[in-house]
Amino acid sequence: MSKNKTYKISDLATEFGITTRTIRFYEEKGLLAPKRAGSTRIYQSADRVKLKLILRGKRLGLTLDESLDIIGLYDPAHGNIDQLHQLITKCQEKRTQLQQQYSDLEVMMLDLRNAEKKYQTALAEATSSHQTKIPV
Repeated sequence: MSKNKTYKISDLATEFGITTRTIRFYEEKGLLAPKRAGSTRIYQSADRVKLKLILRGKRLGLTLDESLDIIGLYDPAHGNIDQLHQLITKCQEKRTQLQQQYSDLEVMMLDLRNAEKKYQTALAEATSSHQTKIPV
């Protein structure tokens, strides 16, 4: 892809499967700074790459600020070492967070299964003896 290639907002929206409103939101937040030709936004290759990184960060569960911090560490002259360290740290943090959420969901699923069994048993008993007491 050429470094001098330009894109219209609709080009980027189509490529990344997002709305033009999403791109304008990122522009309003100062994340993208397209040039203008009248009322037409003209995005450069660097804007496209930044948008791609923002969307990747979003998929990984990063906040916009976290994505911006990581994008700001871009330093190809020094191998992007700081950026890569930060990415690894954020991935580890998100994995830990998701693992905890997963464990919490497993506990909730077990609680729901147990409650459902208890209520089914109570319903069967109530139906057979016309009791209406619901166990807690």
